Amino acid sequence: MSSGKQYIVRRKLRARFGGISDMTLWRWEQDTRLAFPRAIAINGRKYYDLAEIEDWEQTRAAASKKPA
Repeated sequence: MSSGKQYIVRRKLRARFGGISDMTLWRWEQDTRLAFPRAIAINGRKYYDLAEIEDWEQTRAAASKKPA
């Protein structure tokens, strides 16, 4: 039975964010204040839950629009 989840690989995730570097993605993963979604590892490759990435994007966009 399929879980119905969609996953995105690290390379495509970096491209989605404007071609960020591996180091930038690593920093996002390490910064607990950003609450960046965790990857799952399958056969040595990292995969990200696409729904979690989209939720994170929306949260970041909403936070950037709030007055300081």
